[in-house]
Formats: sequence, structure tokens, C-alpha cells
Amino acid sequence: MRKGCHKMILTYNSTYFDGTRTYGGYSDIIVVKEHFVICWPDNLPLDVGSPLRNFGLDKPGMYISVVGLGVLGHVAMKLAKAFGAKVTVISTSPAKKKEAIEHLGPDSFLVSSDQAQLQHDGKLTLLGSPKALELPVMPMLAGRKIVAGSGIGGIKETQEMIEFCAKHNITADVEVIPMKYVNTAMDCLAKADVRYQFVINIGNMLKAA
Repeated sequence: MRKGCHKMILTYNSTYFDGTRTYGGYSDIIVVKEHFVICWPDNLPLDVGSPLRNFGLDKPGMYISVVGLGVLGHVAMKLAKAFGAKVTVISTSPAKKKEAIEHLGPDSFLVSSDQAQLQHDGKLTLLGSPKALELPVMPMLAGRKIVAGSGIGGIKETQEMIEFCAKHNITADVEVIPMKYVNTAMDCLAKADVRYQFVINIGNMLKAA
């Protein structure tokens, strides 16, 4: 998808220019414009590499905060460390500190319920799709704090990120499931009962076809 696209057609429950509907991404065959195709490295397995297309496009020398250790967070953590950035994990749960330190190795860990963590001239960047926010206005005014948003990287940046992951052996932690498990997986997602991300294995289906 192009950044800042004003004629965007979503994958799910959207409308094509001819009036037909989109019904999701579980397709055997798709047709796309060449400009939006990523060249996939041979040494990056599809199951643990495909989730990477959604993830952060960080640069060396940054101080990076990763909010949450879910689907996006755990890979953002790996990417940031590989780039040599100073990484802080931010979580609502102090109980996740032990897992974060031992499994992913951030430089620091903060609990987001502590409002004092966002200091003067601090910037809070929203990357996911959270529920509506209610923000305390006076502390933002007094501290010159900024709330911003960022969606996706462009094709060029995504290609560079995929090649970087292949070179440095950075992969996503996933649960690979067969197509027949999709409905159960959706129920698990609704309950947040998943270890990072589900990946659907359609290889056997394509061979059978």
C-alpha cells in the first residue's frame, strides 16, 4: 500500500472501483501491480518471515520505545536491537518485565501507567489501532508533549527491511496452523490467546489443487 493513499481499497469489506466487494486475503491466487511486490530472499522462510511486512522500519542510532510485546512489539524489539538502537519496552504489566529482559533483551523496561515517564518535550507515537484515547490536556500543555501517529512504511523501506531481516536472521515468533483451524484461531485472537501471531499454512492445499 502506498503511504498517504487517498483512494485506498482495504483487503476486507471494502469496494473495488467496479462496485464489487473485497472479502479478505485467504486467496490461492491474486493479481497485484508490480510496483507493490516485494522481492523475497531465498534464505528467509515464509512462515516466520511473512509477518515482518507489517513491522517497524527503524534506523541506526535511534532511541526506540516498543509499546507491548504482542505481534508487532516482539519483532520491533528484535529489529531495533539488530540496528543497534537503544530500546525501551513499555508495558501495562510489570509482570512482563522478566520475560522481556530474558527473552528479548531491551535496555530498559517502563510501566505505562506511570504518567511521569513522558517527560518535557516527549513524543508519543501511536503505531497500532487502539481504542479511543482520553488524554490529560493540562500535563500535555505544560510539558510541551506531542501525540502523533504513523501507519506503514513505503515499498522501498519495506524491501530494505525484509533484506535486513534475511541478512541478520531476524524472524517473527509464530504459530503455524492449517486452514481448517482458522475459525478457532479467530476465537483465540479475540481472547488474546496467541503467542505473537498465527500463520496459515496453505502449502498442502495448493499441492492438492
